[in-house]
Amino acid sequence: MRKMNSEYSIQNREWLWAIAKFCVLNSLLVIFWLPSLAQKNKPYSEDLSKLRPKIEVQPETKKTDSAQSVKKEIVPTKMINAKLDVVLDSIDRFNLTRKFIDGFTIQIYSGQKRDDAMSAMKKMQEEVSSLSARLRYEQPKFRVTVGKYFTRLEAQSDLLLLKNVFSSASLVPEKIPLK
Repeated sequence: MRKMNSEYSIQNREWLWAIAKFCVLNSLLVIFWLPSLAQKNKPYSEDLSKLRPKIEVQPETKKTDSAQSVKKEIVPTKMINAKLDVVLDSIDRFNLTRKFIDGFTIQIYSGQKRDDAMSAMKKMQEEVSSLSARLRYEQPKFRVTVGKYFTRLEAQSDLLLLKNVFSSASLVPEKIPLK
């Protein structure tokens, strides 16, 4: 009986092995062969002419001489020139009465001792002779300033030059008199 069982199991194994081979071959067939059947060498195409709008092109007429087809000059109807001139004139009058403009200066010393302010001014004239310094007393301190600049960008190059000599040099806003 034992021998019979072992023969049965060997046959069973062979049978299972044959089924496994069959399944593997069929799955390979499905994986590789069927998609190639579905693919065709023709590209996809569809007739969309029914959906596109139809536009009729009119034949071009010959252009006539450009001197004959002169367009009329367009005259503006709602002009604001008079009102604008009044506003611009008032701004001009205001600018003529202005005596100062907002600008910047470089401050190299600010303190209460006049001797220190004079020594800073002298040092500036010795080290950087291309610029001139001004000493002013605004109660309660003395200020030594250099230059008059309309924008920060104008003052930047001189400020970098003075920072090498005076580490406390700074750009300060100031009213610049107009001539």
